Amino acid sequence: MVTIDHDAVLRARVLLLGSGRPGQAELTDAYRVLAEVSPKAYLPKLVGALLMLYYRSRDPEAAVALTAEAARAARRVEAGIPDRADLLCRALDAHQASLFALGRRAEAHAVCEELAEAGLSERLASALAEEGRFREAAELDEKSARNGIPEHSFWNRVRWAANLEGAGMHDAASAVFGELLEETRRKVAGEHTSLAILTWELVHFSRMREAAGDGAGASAARREALSVLEELAATGEPKNWSCILDWWKTLFILSGRAAEPAASPESPMPPFGRAHRWSREARNNFDGMLPGLEAEAAALHEADRLPELVDLRRRIVVRAVVRDGDRPYRFEERFTPYFDEGVALARRLPDDPARLARALMDRSMFLVAARSFVPAHADFAEAAALLQDR
Repeated sequence: MVTIDHDAVLRARVLLLGSGRPGQAELTDAYRVLAEVSPKAYLPKLVGALLMLYYRSRDPEAAVALTAEAARAARRVEAGIPDRADLLCRALDAHQASLFALGRRAEAHAVCEELAEAGLSERLASALAEEGRFREAAELDEKSARNGIPEHSFWNRVRWAANLEGAGMHDAASAVFGELLEETRRKVAGEHTSLAILTWELVHFSRMREAAGDGAGASAARREALSVLEELAATGEPKNWSCILDWWKTLFILSGRAAEPAASPESPMPPFGRAHRWSREARNNFDGMLPGLEAEAAALHEADRLPELVDLRRRIVVRAVVRDGDRPYRFEERFTPYFDEGVALARRLPDDPARLARALMDRSMFLVAARSFVPAHADFAEAAALLQDR
């Protein structure tokens, strides 16, 4: 039985009714008190106030305590209260993020499972993918797709296909991504999406089919991409689109997954099917490799070991794109040196057309993102010739 401190209740009411503006901590304390006597009215306010303190916090331990309290308060909100589900998901989402930030993965997993039960399985799927549990993640993605998530959403389909591919289910992955590709073709025909996005999807699909051992399918996708690039080089986009760099960024980062160490619960890696909302632990592991990669690249350059250097520099470029790939300001100026270097290094390998073709396609897709369509077409045409696409 809760003992009510009536003096504290009176002080809390006076604070809220006063003419001054209480600080966030004072406001939260007042809601804590009033939530005990009027839970229907004040528990939702308490959840919001605790989350506001969490967003402002710079102390990881304090963040866990605040989000844990917010989750407890959200669970106590009555089922009939408007926005209860949204409040609970917001509180649980913040709590799992704060736990992952401290490396408390087992506890974070439990919160993600509760989120999934509340109808938001994306966080659990990402957590599983970070640990290399791709089949389980893909099963959650499929369940979400069947439960009303937009059928052809780029973000949901890319993530689902990435998890299927990570599980070694290449044909199933291609089927999921192929449905997205078909929808994008229809949207392009109606001028509801950009030719650039179609190009990036086609190139990614060609990589998927190549990984599956389907050389003919990969070649067909590249030929279609080249045709789209010819149109872009000749006439540009039929319409002006807002910033679409996230589409390029997501697929380019995903293309680098095979070169990275395998994910595991002990050494989580980013869920490459998405470019945002990685757990802090996985992001720190990924970013933390950069100094070692730079040092290794310098040693390979000194030893003139070009094939390994080309591959390693690409891993470094992926990390640069993770950091800044969706920022339009000085985008072309910032990334051109990376992609030019990749092509220049690969050209020094005359007996390795595959690496040069990959470098040219990487630069071509970057140039599409930079809206430099004529050189993008030239690069891709050279890559297709190297791969003998007919």
